[in-house]
Amino acid sequence: MKIRVIAVGRLKEKFYTDAVNEFSKRLSRFAEVEIVEVADDRVPNDPSPAEIEKVKEAECERIASKLNKDDFVIALDPRGKQFSSEELAGTLSELMLNGRSRIAFVIGGSHGLTDGIRKNADLTLSFSKMTFSHQVFRVMLMEQIYRAFKILSGEPYHK
Repeated sequence: MKIRVIAVGRLKEKFYTDAVNEFSKRLSRFAEVEIVEVADDRVPNDPSPAEIEKVKEAECERIASKLNKDDFVIALDPRGKQFSSEELAGTLSELMLNGRSRIAFVIGGSHGLTDGIRKNADLTLSFSKMTFSHQVFRVMLMEQIYRAFKILSGEPYHK
């Protein structure tokens, strides 16, 4: 299985990078993991809705260019379905059983994803209705993917 996390922007603080790297290392016994970062665009102060949409379009074009036609695309968006850790594990298991070997998790920029990315995704997933920084969210996503594989392997990480 190949897991790709395609995210707008870079991790800036070392402790976030260290956390993502640690979960990537732990996940490597279950799946090949790749983190793909695409550039974020600057948003002007007090942007108009049109300026925000233009930034989202540019960022999502860069995301789309990184997607493979064989990817099962999971868009991360507050309007998506909310899963328990067990449900996420079950979804990953079902994908593997159905021969889906490439999963791309997509994290948008500070203004989110375009309707086009969300509509073309195979699944739209929400971790919460709350807002998280992209850096914190990337760590949370990596931890939940790791937790899902630990659940599937019957190992005691999940409590």
